[in-house]
Amino acid sequence: MSLRPGPGLLSHDLTPEQAAVVNAPVGEPQSLFLEGPAGSGKTTTGVLHLLRLLEAGTPADSILVLVPQRTLGWPYVEALRAPGAPAGARVDVLTIGGLAQRSVELYWPLVAAPAGFARPNRPPIFLTLETAQYYMDRLVDPYIQQGAFGEVTLSRQRLISQIIDNLNKAAVARFPHEEIGARLSEAWKGESSRLRVYERVQACASDFRRYCLEHNLLDFSLQIEVFVRHVLALPEAATALRQRYRHIIADNIEEDVPVAHDLLADWLPGCDSAWLIYDEQGGLRTYLGADPVSAYGLRSRCRAQVRFSASLVSLPAVRALASAVGRGLGLESATATTRPVTATVPPSEASTDPREAIVLLHETFHTGMVGAVAACIADLVHGERLPPEQIAVLAPFMGDALRFELMLALERKGVPCYSHRPSRPLRDEPAVRCLLTLAKLAHPGWGLVPHRCDVAHALVMAIADMDLVRAWHLVAIAYRPAAGGIGLVSFERIRPEEQAKITYLLGNRYEALRQWLAAYAEGTAVPPDLFFTRLFDELLSRPGYGFRRDRDAAAATAHLIESARRFRGTVGEEWSEIAPAYVGMVEQGVLAAQYLPPEGARPQAVLLAPAYTFAMGNRAVDVQFWLNVSSSSWGRRLYQPLTHPYVLTRQWPRGTPWTDADEDLANRRTLHRLVVALLRRCRRRVYLADSTYNEHGLEEQGLLQQVVFRILRRAAREAEGRSPAGEGGHV
Repeated sequence: MSLRPGPGLLSHDLTPEQAAVVNAPVGEPQSLFLEGPAGSGKTTTGVLHLLRLLEAGTPADSILVLVPQRTLGWPYVEALRAPGAPAGARVDVLTIGGLAQRSVELYWPLVAAPAGFARPNRPPIFLTLETAQYYMDRLVDPYIQQGAFGEVTLSRQRLISQIIDNLNKAAVARFPHEEIGARLSEAWKGESSRLRVYERVQACASDFRRYCLEHNLLDFSLQIEVFVRHVLALPEAATALRQRYRHIIADNIEEDVPVAHDLLADWLPGCDSAWLIYDEQGGLRTYLGADPVSAYGLRSRCRAQVRFSASLVSLPAVRALASAVGRGLGLESATATTRPVTATVPPSEASTDPREAIVLLHETFHTGMVGAVAACIADLVHGERLPPEQIAVLAPFMGDALRFELMLALERKGVPCYSHRPSRPLRDEPAVRCLLTLAKLAHPGWGLVPHRCDVAHALVMAIADMDLVRAWHLVAIAYRPAAGGIGLVSFERIRPEEQAKITYLLGNRYEALRQWLAAYAEGTAVPPDLFFTRLFDELLSRPGYGFRRDRDAAAATAHLIESARRFRGTVGEEWSEIAPAYVGMVEQGVLAAQYLPPEGARPQAVLLAPAYTFAMGNRAVDVQFWLNVSSSSWGRRLYQPLTHPYVLTRQWPRGTPWTDADEDLANRRTLHRLVVALLRRCRRRVYLADSTYNEHGLEEQGLLQQVVFRILRRAAREAEGRSPAGEGGHV
């Protein structure tokens, strides 16, 4: 049915469930807990409720939209910018981290001294992910040199990030950071040597916290702690926040952290209206501290509870497949949170064969699987005229080799594609490695002499049509770091017979690049973010150079510029002195902070992404391709020996060891969450692709593959009219 929730709003096709909720009286005090599966229209209803509040005359600055991560707030931001939205509405769409940072900055003069900062009369310095790791690296270095982490084999940056992650988990679960080591030790059942490692982890975390207090540095964990323990303890601050935000819309609360749930529980009784939106079988961000159990506990605090049951996205066969996954994993009696699954399956799902939603693609070798996937996608795009943006290719991990193979295969088939990997280190982007190498050449005073291999690859990336053979030949002739300056010889000084091998076209492009670097080196140096901006704008984006039509290169450049700019704005030291340290930190693999993608329409191309990234994007497509279905990486948590996503939570009882049975159950629940989240965002069908031998030439039979086979066998039995006896239990 087509309804107009309020005058001036765009019309929307609403289900009766949505219409009943959206058209409820606005003026009455209310708190609503809205739950349902993904794709049932909850966020759309929340957006319409926001617009209806504004149409009813509610002041925009009295509304708070609280989301667990910024990308999940885009539906609200886009609705406020739409032509039919009320003019001039400035609603706060924030995460708990954003709210905490605003509040700490505002009340800093009152909370700095009680919070223990050594310089309360000086302003706070809010750290990004990069700068937090920069300072942690300094403090951890002596421990690493002493071999304090024993048998634990991790890269330096993974070690640093896990210690920071421990501090974050302590802050969002609201237990003292001094308990990190003890909690990890109490749950450990392995070799006793690991207990000493946990002591060192605790020491590093405590050293970092002391350093932050001494220098007015606030990482995410300290921002949360100061906000909760000190800002909210101020009567004037607590009252001001309650009086300002009279209307709250908290979406995807199952992906948010306990400290956000505590805040909502405290604010609910005094709000004029509060909508809490909960996605059943969610909790994909548990590794970041999300607590679906804590979120569902807010249900009983709301005056009204509404559940949306109908899917507005998936066809019955896809929904039937999602329902069958829980049975195949032995989780049919409960979700991964606290809400029981409804005992009755909708008739449309019960009578539908889940095999109608599945297409199996099996090849002997990994390269054959990639080729088969590319051929199917080409047939869908060119044969069935399916828009490429309605296709997503997903894998548990989208590594460089897999991404390159896929993009090359799709390019040969004439299918446009792009990739999105937000957790990818900057150093893994070819464009970033190219820019860092050129920056070293342009700044000989840094003392960072790039390797010949790096220079050759930088030329391949920077100069259009330059191949690796010619680049290596050019570097062998023209790169002379011992000569001083930028270390590159003019193309005109190369012998004619060697110039001919390079070709004069590529030689001229090389010479223009060399002259640009030389002219910069002779002038006044600028901070790296400005250097990268100038290099991209003045040369690399121009005709004849490699960044001109490369969407991924442009995105990586923008990411690097933003990273360097934030780093420069945060670190209170002379930039010329720490520039080499920043470059070295990026090259070591520091994970860059996740910045919002540019606004605008999504590319009309096939998306290649990790499965978790796609699921958290809250986007639906017609067709999904799941790669490496036989991989054991589906649903299995990453190896994190210095932290633990379940032990460092409120839900895990202190002193209880973490056993193999706990690990197995957690993996099943994680796989269940992920698979259901993907299927709820798939309209028509899913292609399951695997190979007998993976990319390493090994055979695998992961949990997802076992579940799929179990579902297929059960469906075949039921289709033949036989009882699925003997199919009980789980794999």
